[in-house]
Amino acid sequence: MALIGGLLSVLGLAGCSTTDTFEQPAPLPDVDESVEFKRVWSMSVGDGHDGEFLYLRPLNTGDVIYAASADGELVAVESEDGKVVWQTELNDRIFAGVAGDSDQLYLATREADLLALSRVDGSELWRASLPTEVLAAPQSNGELVVAQTTDGRVLAFEAESGEKRWQYDGVVPALSMRAAAAPLVGGDVVIASFANGKIMALSAESGQPLWQYEVGQPQGRTELERLVDIAGQPLVLDSAILVVGYQGKLALVDIRTGQEIWSRKASSLYSPMIGDGDIYLASANGDVVALRGSDRRELWTQDRLSWRQLTQPMIFDDYLVIGDYEGYLHILSREDGSLQGQLEFDDEGIRVAAQRLSNGNLLVFGNSGRMAVLRIRPID
Repeated sequence: MALIGGLLSVLGLAGCSTTDTFEQPAPLPDVDESVEFKRVWSMSVGDGHDGEFLYLRPLNTGDVIYAASADGELVAVESEDGKVVWQTELNDRIFAGVAGDSDQLYLATREADLLALSRVDGSELWRASLPTEVLAAPQSNGELVVAQTTDGRVLAFEAESGEKRWQYDGVVPALSMRAAAAPLVGGDVVIASFANGKIMALSAESGQPLWQYEVGQPQGRTELERLVDIAGQPLVLDSAILVVGYQGKLALVDIRTGQEIWSRKASSLYSPMIGDGDIYLASANGDVVALRGSDRRELWTQDRLSWRQLTQPMIFDDYLVIGDYEGYLHILSREDGSLQGQLEFDDEGIRVAAQRLSNGNLLVFGNSGRMAVLRIRPID
């Protein structure tokens, strides 16, 4: 069975891990470019992931972008021109973030502390101890902050004070991906995704389970064959959520009841992307797939990026932008999946998806800490 190297770790056993690559990544494809990236601004944020297998995605709040590095640098910059609003050096190694609400920023440290920081200057407001490490950014609805640990525990804290409100103890298998889906935190419900292939709706008030849905069912004789992690945060679509699992399925689920609306077989480590009713998915094997939303019929598949450890696709007008493990950005046509352009962005790789800013530009963050805002334009 083929697995992406470096994504797996054994949890709760002897602490061993596997980084063996079972599939050879496709070579960088030659592209007859019709469009190109134009840099608006760029900067460096600390040492980025600093050699750690992390997902430190910047927080885009419109006018301001907040970004953190594993070595503790935290910056706030204006999205339009990259001007630094403030910058601070934290006395902690950072493992997860940045997330936030209208008043505060949230990070999780290597020492398993949840930090609440001021959006005004990055000063620490409070910290709370977590039972073990967190890989997904803590999430907040303004009143509640929720963090999910690698051993399956979901913990909720008061946003104002950091006082613990409740804890839910989930079940995780012996072997899981070193990646995790950030919880969805609404006013009444928290949606948590687990490495056993299940999503769980919990009461935001008490943490009591409301319903559960199985995205993937473990099959096979070995622990590797039975991996069914959900590593991408579900997408909210009106009164439903769209979720995908590794070696599981892509499914639309009623957020109120947990009832399945539809599903189809799929395998991905990242959330799907929706555009004009169509669904775009970076499959676990590196194939990029487009599905028609109305009937889930496959529109096209791009297989020239196989096993290149792709990020979640990001829509940019008529294109998709996807990063890979070698640090290249790829531009694909949404119409037929053809490769239209590429850029070597960060030689240490790209692990977090690009983000579309309110002004229409693209925010990209590389593993080395390089952060840039780019545009796409036709080649004359």
